[in-house]
Amino acid sequence: MTPGADGPAPRRRGRPSRTAGATGPDARTRILEAARTEFARRGYDKTSVRGIAKEADVDAALVHHYFGTKDEVFAAAVEVSFEPTLVIPEILEGPPEDMGERLARYFIGVWENPVTRAPLLAIVRSALTHEAAAKALRGFVLRRLLERIAAGVDVPDPTLRAELAASHMIGIAILRYVIQAEPLASEDSEKIVAMVAPTLQRYLADR
Repeated sequence: MTPGADGPAPRRRGRPSRTAGATGPDARTRILEAARTEFARRGYDKTSVRGIAKEADVDAALVHHYFGTKDEVFAAAVEVSFEPTLVIPEILEGPPEDMGERLARYFIGVWENPVTRAPLLAIVRSALTHEAAAKALRGFVLRRLLERIAAGVDVPDPTLRAELAASHMIGIAILRYVIQAEPLASEDSEKIVAMVAPTLQRYLADR
């Protein structure tokens, strides 16, 4: 009997099924959006690859095909919230003396946007209680964002400066958006940008 004569040919092991709507150029985007939704709704520990696949209406094998493990999906969900490929050139371009302000405005703006705030809240909360989530967040903030910015402006000790800038910005995010400590939680975002920008400037631009 030849394969397919009386039924479908057997699937190849290790490859995702090509069901209707599960493949194509938008499949990866759907998976990322589903991952952000699931992490925001359930937190890191209760989110599964199977749940992400169900939310995205794809086979779980397709999630593994694009991203591998849950940790890697989580890291990709962090990155899609910040879009470093688009933003880093904008931060580095322009007068060097204003770079701290551009970085502060970008970071606070991401948190002020309701679309990106919800998944970021889940990411930070997860990072506070789960080492895998903390590792993904540290790796993105330091290596994918701040170290690339620091290296782009040719300053000494770029890794240390990047970590100092990261500690400052993540601390603001936790106090303002997660813990909602007053008066920081209710302060105007423009005032926060104005007060934070000189510190970021000193970390990342001043020699």
